[in-house]
Amino acid sequence: MKIPVLFWVAITTMLLVTVTIMVSMNMPFNWIFYLTCIGQVIVGVMVYKVLTDNYTTDKTFKHFYEDRPINYR
Repeated sequence: MKIPVLFWVAITTMLLVTVTIMVSMNMPFNWIFYLTCIGQVIVGVMVYKVLTDNYTTDKTFKHFYEDRPINYR
């Protein structure tokens, strides 16, 4: 079973937000340290998965941004 790329992005985001919350709540240093180390490994895995994903698109620079299209006159 192939795990989708967005799963890795979501897991990484949740982990790093959790670390931020733990720091603001003055949690024990060893928990934060180990979670940060795990987070660095997961960021590396996420980057690898995103860069090696077989994703193709038919969009070009002519399409610019999809949320704000350029009106050609």
